[in-house]
Amino acid sequence: MHKNAFIQAFVVAGLIASAPFAHAAGNLVYCSEGSPAGFDPGLYTTGTDFDAGAETVFNRLSQFERGGTSVIPGLAEKWDISDDGLTYTFHLREGVKFHTTDYFKPSREFNADDVLFTFNRMLDKDDPFRKAYPTEFPYFTDMGMDKNIAKIEKVDEHTVRFTLNTVDAAFIQNMAMSFASIHSAEYAAQLLKAGKASDINQKPIGTGPFVFSRYQKDAQIRYKGNKEYWNPDDVKIDNLIFAINTDPSVRMQKLRAGECHVSVFPRPADLETLKKDPKLQMPEQAGFNVGYLAYNTEHKPFDQLQVRQAMDMAVNKQAIINAVYQGAGQVAVNGMPPTQWSYDDTIKDTPYNPEKAKELLKAAGVKEGTEITLWAMPVQRPYNPNAKLMAEMLQADWAKIGIKARIVSYEWGEYNKRAKAGEHDALLIGWTGDNGDPDNWLSVLYGCDAIGGNNYSRLCNKEFDALLKKAKAINDREERTVLYKQAQHLLKDDVQNTPIAHSTVYQPMSTRVKDFKISPFGINSFYGVSIE
Repeated sequence: MHKNAFIQAFVVAGLIASAPFAHAAGNLVYCSEGSPAGFDPGLYTTGTDFDAGAETVFNRLSQFERGGTSVIPGLAEKWDISDDGLTYTFHLREGVKFHTTDYFKPSREFNADDVLFTFNRMLDKDDPFRKAYPTEFPYFTDMGMDKNIAKIEKVDEHTVRFTLNTVDAAFIQNMAMSFASIHSAEYAAQLLKAGKASDINQKPIGTGPFVFSRYQKDAQIRYKGNKEYWNPDDVKIDNLIFAINTDPSVRMQKLRAGECHVSVFPRPADLETLKKDPKLQMPEQAGFNVGYLAYNTEHKPFDQLQVRQAMDMAVNKQAIINAVYQGAGQVAVNGMPPTQWSYDDTIKDTPYNPEKAKELLKAAGVKEGTEITLWAMPVQRPYNPNAKLMAEMLQADWAKIGIKARIVSYEWGEYNKRAKAGEHDALLIGWTGDNGDPDNWLSVLYGCDAIGGNNYSRLCNKEFDALLKKAKAINDREERTVLYKQAQHLLKDDVQNTPIAHSTVYQPMSTRVKDFKISPFGINSFYGVSIE
């Protein structure tokens, strides 16, 4: 109390020019599950990467309300949409400052040039910065935004206009997603001049609530509360520390010992013990996610529908739910969760039938003892608490039908990179929704534009894709729902994936942590959070 009064006295005296950091109360340690591949959100698609970069260092033009799916203003205070739905004019927030660090000191505030740099780098393969640091932007391209954004114009210092080729009903939601985080054009120019363009991914500069300090791979990431943040009420922590540990039992031990304040992905076996600890709180919610198995249709024998059907019906999903999720999940039927609007509950799952699976394999000419690779994630994800155990159970299921699966794994960043390149035969992966729109599942995971990105089956069904594009260009939800339901039937018939489970999300944390919100999108945000 005395400290607050002291700071406020200085503000009144006019001796502090920036917003007061009165709400700050010490350090918050977050026990995270893995090391980020980098800090440039446009390059990645996983929550591990977004937590470390997008949710700390950066902001976007629009943003999601904490703990919800509604879109609210971010770096844009408001936006106008033309009557034909093709032009979006963003009115930018004034007085927003980029971070000052030991490697960058901004000479100006955030403006339209930063928005143009951020999106032109994703749009234009000949952009000078992209040529200096050759990268791909999987989310941007998976959703077809590279093809649909016709042009971006700077109207004035604080106004930017996006023109689309076709109507995109989810455009504002997409702009609130992590990949659309806004970079400093001035910092990019400095890096380009110094010949260090790749530093944009290792030494990030944004406008977000936390300023990047340092990163030690597989150990920790440190951030400082942004004392000049445009919404000072959101910054209530002096220092934010990510303590990285891939072992869930170690994370929970640290949490119970008070060495960290928030953690993720407890093992199902630990849930009861954690719930009984009086020093902990354990919020939970139905997962907006799906854990699934993707078959690489470019690799034999998965190019044959009969083989995919056989592999699918040989999976004992209920046994996996019982052993891997231990009651904290439900069997998945479709490629998106039942909580997503337009979900088609008339679609029924293929019954578990190893005998029929053997007949299908024989009819497809697949010899008994055929070997394949089955990739299993090295980290826990919201949609899969134990990929290694799941892989071992799939291995046993498939052995019963004469398929020998060799389990393969890599470090998480490498796993994603190789999987996007299509090196796998069968792959355990999953998804947590990013924006509340069906397109975020059906196009991003299974569409033609997503091959080389998150379409790990690498199958392009033109009829399916046409339905998605048609639905995206309509603003009426009922009309879109009809098209998305048709698409779900085609997806089920193609068997490019075996959906396995939708898991319940638990977020164990200290009772000292106040106002932490579980995101339906599976990301962890610490702005607005305080610690007693």
